Amino acid sequence: MLPLGLLVSGEQAEIMEIKGCKGAHSLDLEKERPGDEQGRIEDMGIRVGKSVQMLNNGGRGPLLLKVDESRIAMGRGMAMKIMVRRKG
Repeated sequence: MLPLGLLVSGEQAEIMEIKGCKGAHSLDLEKERPGDEQGRIEDMGIRVGKSVQMLNNGGRGPLLLKVDESRIAMGRGMAMKIMVRRKG
């Protein structure tokens, strides 16, 4: 597993874990309080088990991801808390 922020443009991966300040999420998710970071990530459609594709990772600045049929811009700090497994 590696952080989402380390994928290169064009790579696809499966989300395995979402880390946060208060522990980590894995396949057995608990309902989080609104307003925390894990809740914001999940509200964007980024959940454990989902497939993502890195559309743009220029090395600095925000990342551009494709989740389902949506494009999502995400800060690098948040992306480093999402652990993924490369596909292919």
